[in-house]
Amino acid sequence: MNAASSAFGQAGSFVGLVSAEGVIPALPVLAKDAALLALARHASALVGQSAMLILERLRMREALGPTGFGGGVAIPHVRLADLPACLAVVARLPEPIEWGAVDGQPVDILVLLLSPEGAGADHLKALARVSRALRDPETLPALRAATDADAMLAVLAGQSAVAA
Repeated sequence: MNAASSAFGQAGSFVGLVSAEGVIPALPVLAKDAALLALARHASALVGQSAMLILERLRMREALGPTGFGGGVAIPHVRLADLPACLAVVARLPEPIEWGAVDGQPVDILVLLLSPEGAGADHLKALARVSRALRDPETLPALRAATDADAMLAVLAGQSAVAA
């Protein structure tokens, strides 16, 4: 087991938050709003809710303050009615875009976190799991080097990267 997989562990990994359908290995967008729209459309198909509603909530959340986490990562997050559990959509951008991140760096990894409307503690725990996992020094390089969605999912699950 390498350092990336041991650092993820069950509690720090994306296990239970992201599925194969929730991984987008190349999201070709050139601006933040286009990225939010693309994420909303993708999430809409996964959760059966309106892409426009998800987009509206994302824009409202971003208006409170950008969700740029630093290190080339943004974690836009919203709560939606009628979701059974928290879930994530992970996207890699071929070219970094401006996001207003805390470190001023452009973003090339996006993690959309969707949580049930009443999931206060669960939402915060899921956000902390995502944040902790992405702080691991080997995780982001492994995600960026992953050759496809399966390899990205393996990194997110805390397994060794399958980038050949």
